[in-house]
Parts: sequence; C-alpha cells; structure tokens
Amino acid sequence: MSSEAARAQGLRALWEALPSERFTTRPNYIWYVVGTVCIGAFMAAVDASIVNVAIPDLSRYFSAPASIVGWVLISYLLTLATLLTLFGRLADMWGRRPLYTFGFLVFIIGSAACGAAPNLLFLIVARVFQAAGAAMLQANSVAIITATVPANVRGRAIGFQGSAQAIGLSVGPAVGGALIGLFGWRAIFYVNVPVGIIGTLMAAMILPKDKLTNTGTQFDWWGALLFSPFLVSLMLALTWGPHLGWTSPTVLGLFLVSVILLVAFILREKGFRAPLVDINLFKLRVFTMGNLTGLMSYMVMFGVLFLMPFYFEKVSGYVSAVVGLLLTAVPIGMTVVAPQAGGLADRYGSRLLTTAGMGVTALGTLLLSVMMSLHADLPVLIVGLFLVGAGLGMFTPPNNSSVMGALPPTRLGVGGGILNMARSLGMAMGTAVSSSLMAIFLGIFGSHLVRGSKLVWIPTMRYALLALAIVAAVAAVLSILKTTRENASPQEKIEVPMEF
Repeated sequence: MSSEAARAQGLRALWEALPSERFTTRPNYIWYVVGTVCIGAFMAAVDASIVNVAIPDLSRYFSAPASIVGWVLISYLLTLATLLTLFGRLADMWGRRPLYTFGFLVFIIGSAACGAAPNLLFLIVARVFQAAGAAMLQANSVAIITATVPANVRGRAIGFQGSAQAIGLSVGPAVGGALIGLFGWRAIFYVNVPVGIIGTLMAAMILPKDKLTNTGTQFDWWGALLFSPFLVSLMLALTWGPHLGWTSPTVLGLFLVSVILLVAFILREKGFRAPLVDINLFKLRVFTMGNLTGLMSYMVMFGVLFLMPFYFEKVSGYVSAVVGLLLTAVPIGMTVVAPQAGGLADRYGSRLLTTAGMGVTALGTLLLSVMMSLHADLPVLIVGLFLVGAGLGMFTPPNNSSVMGALPPTRLGVGGGILNMARSLGMAMGTAVSSSLMAIFLGIFGSHLVRGSKLVWIPTMRYALLALAIVAAVAAVLSILKTTRENASPQEKIEVPMEF
C-alpha cells in the first residue's frame, strides 16, 4: 500500500471514529451541537454584511467605481441564494455532517483567497467560492438542529440559531469598520480563518452521524441547471430594478427569463422520481405559509434598515457612525427576544407567536412611520426600531421550527435550504421595493416641494414605512392560516392537502 493510500485510509478511519464520545456521552450534548451550528450561522451572516463598510476602501484600492465594486457583495448574496437548496438536497443524500464540516473548509479557503486577492476580479471569484462554503453551512444549520434536538426544545434551539444570525448581521459592519481602521480591508476576510478552523474542528468532533436512507438516490442535475439560473435572474432583476428602472428592457428581460425557467423547473420536478425540490412539500400549508411569511418578514426588516438611514442622515443630520449605532436597535431586539420565543413555541405552539411577532413588527414600523417629522423624538424612534427587531425575534424561531417540524426526515436539508433561500429573497426584495417606494414618493412630493429640502424626505419616509407596515400586517394575517396540526408526525403531514 502506498503512503498516500495509507494516509487516506487513516484519515477515513479517523473520520469514522468521530464524533468524539467526550461530547456525545454528555447529558447536554444537544447544546454542543447547537453551539457548533451557531458558529457557522454567525460566520455566514457576518460576511453577508461586513463588506458593506469596505466598499469605499475597495473602490479606492482597486481604482474601480462603486457600482463595479458592489459585485463583491452581490456575488456573495447571489451565490448564497442559488446554492442553498442544492446543498440542502445533497445533504439529504450524502449526509449533513460531512457537508457542514466541508462547508467550513471551503469557507476558510475562500476567506483566505479574498484576503490575498491581487485584483478585483480575483476578489469577486473568491467571494463566490466563500459563499459556496457559507451555503453549505446555512443550508444545513436548521436541518441539523431539527434532526438532533427533541421536539420539546426545538424552538428554543432554533431561537439560539436565529440569534446567532441576527448578531452576525448586526456586528458585521461594526467589526468590519474596526478591522479596516486598524489593519486594512484584507483583515475583514482573514479574520474568518481562525474562527473557521475552530468551527471545522468542532463540527468534526461534535456533530452526530447521519442516518441516511436514500444514499442511492440520483441527483436531479437538470433540475439544478434550471433552478440556479432562475434564482440568479430573479435576484439580478430585484437588484438592478431600482437602479435601471423596473420597465427597462434588461430588468423586464430578466423577469421574463426567471418566469420561463421557473415554469420549466416545476414541470421537470413533477415528472422526475427524485426531484431537487419535492413540489408536494408545498401542499403543506405550514411549509408554504411559513416560507412566504418568512420572506415577507425579512423584506420588512431590510426595508426598514434601508430607509431609516436616509431619515437619520438627510433630516436629523447624524453622521454614518451614529446611524449605524442607532440601527443596531433592530438586531438587538431580535437577539433579546428570539431564544425566549423559541422556548415559548415549544410549550404553546407556533401560530400564536408568529402572528403576534409580525403584529409587533407591524406596530414598530407603523410607529416609525407616524413619528416622521423634522424633530422626531429619538428615543421613540429607537423604540420603534427595537419593536421591529423584537417582533422578528418573536416570529422567526417559531416559524422556522414549525416549517422544519412539518418535514419528513429525508427532506430536512432541502427544506432548510428553501427556508434560507426565502430569507435571502426577502432581503433582496426589501431593499429593492423600499428603494423603488422611496424614488416614487420623492418624485410625488418633490414636485411641489424644494427637492433639496428636508421636508421632501418626511412624507417620503412616512408612506414608504407605512407600506412596509402593511406588508408586516399581511404576514401576521397569513400566519393565522397555518395548520393547527403541529403535533402530527412529518409522515402524516406530508399527505395533508393545503386548504385555503
């Protein structure tokens, strides 16, 4: 036997000997699993937001316009949204533990390549590679918790995972700004390497072995080839719409392509025995409503986070550093409430909490809308932002728990991928819709007000935020329509037709 073969056999034997009994035999083992998953959720969320503050530095360093440098962020989000469902399906086939652990390795390599990028094109390609690793982590995080944690504490566990994501999104810009100020822009990527190494070791030593029942299933390559460009064209249309105009030939063409690809994908999935996405999953009311309201919730959150800086800077005159600090009220509210909401969902079910959560978010957004004035009371605005985050913290863990709890074990990976994909689409739609609303209302009110005046921004922000409050209220109503059969087994639920 050659030395390479012996080394490979030794590594395989080491992998088979894991996870370590030092962790698996502990009475609180499930919380070690949750902690490991939270590291991956935190890292992926941080890198979705940390680059925002680096755009000006990257533009100067590479002597490129901000519109081109923006692809450092767009490429990451596009890749993440595109690959979530694909990696979720592969995890169902090959195992969540190996794909999650490998995701850490890919993320580390991608981060190091980003930090060492000699030019802008290399950086964008490296970000795609990094996002592929992040997709492996995010597509499996909720699925691993669902498969490992008992149903009576699942909501609490998913609440911690949701808090990790919220913290990652909130601290990303602050950490990025500090690292850039101290060490330069490359540090925001290099910092992932040591954290990723720790996460890789923890994943290998702690995550439980998978119980696979469909290892011989054929992967739906044609489905993947239709689904990926569908998401890319849809995300590009949502991203470019506010800038090029929703009626521009490019944007309309992208929407047309996405519709054609979606129809072709659905027809393919209905006729294939091992589809990438089981269309029957959408016959489950809780699965369909959960993903739809999840998309709407992130649409509202990112819409608020997009709009409020314009008010704080254009009307109140705050500098960007202060604005960033004020906006942390949203993720703080989400972080504080999410674990408690998950625990309450374990005891009382998800429907009441998801409905109340989106109701609180609607109330917070409405409060922000009503308070728009030249001299708005800052503490009240902070309360409004906190309510938006607290409502999302109350909504997200119970919603995710109910969606994942409705799935059969063989569909947890793809279900988690769809859930995270809906969140990514919500982020893109929140920014796109809010940007368009702002442009529309600026045009309306700017026609009879001095365009450079602060007064133009007050009604613009008021009505744009009111529109988001209506979206949150609709999501609250849709949450009521979830099935009440939350205690049914996944096998029973998969056969329940959706009744409207």
